[in-house]
Amino acid sequence: MEPTDFFEAEARRCGYRRVAGLDEAGRGPLAGPVVAAAVLLPRRCDLPGLNDSKQVAEAERERLYDEIARRAIGVGIGLADAQAIDALNILEATRFAMGRAIQALAVPPDFLLIDAVFLSSVPLPQRAIIKGDGLSVSIAAASIVAKVTRDRLMLEYHQRYPQYRFHIHKGYPTPEHLRLLAEYGPCEIHRRSFRPVRQALGRAGQPDLAQGVAAVGEGA
Repeated sequence: MEPTDFFEAEARRCGYRRVAGLDEAGRGPLAGPVVAAAVLLPRRCDLPGLNDSKQVAEAERERLYDEIARRAIGVGIGLADAQAIDALNILEATRFAMGRAIQALAVPPDFLLIDAVFLSSVPLPQRAIIKGDGLSVSIAAASIVAKVTRDRLMLEYHQRYPQYRFHIHKGYPTPEHLRLLAEYGPCEIHRRSFRPVRQALGRAGQPDLAQGVAAVGEGA
């Protein structure tokens, strides 16, 4: 079953007019940023094939990304880099990135639909929906935008740190990534608060750069 506009229509029946969906990509990896997207779709925006990004093949995600960018009323992107994640923890860094995504929208929303997260620091009416990326068209669109944006960033990081093969695993803790992490030790974009990275630091005898982090980074 594909996402529908049920939640968007319900919000509009309550008087809201600019309903934005929010989702993130990259909470689980050992390296790279967490990326959030906010997407404001027009009413009755039919996007065939739209679904939770984890259920959509890469080529189809790219096609949907272009279609969303073309048809959306507004798309906002926010991110928190590895240093921010280490300073805040992954959940708070996700909320931080989502706040930035909302701020980046050219058209301000008056209601938020969010995948399983509540943003207490954002003074807007909102609804957190468990597995919302498979239920709400706006959240599913945000899921696609966040995933494609993050994957493209990880391709750029591969050019900077080719030994880790970020273009293949995108920073997730695959067996290959763990092997390369053990071989080379962490680089600048590894999340030092995550256990496998801490363990690699200990084996390599490197200083833990996460200690004493005072500032929240906006992007690597």
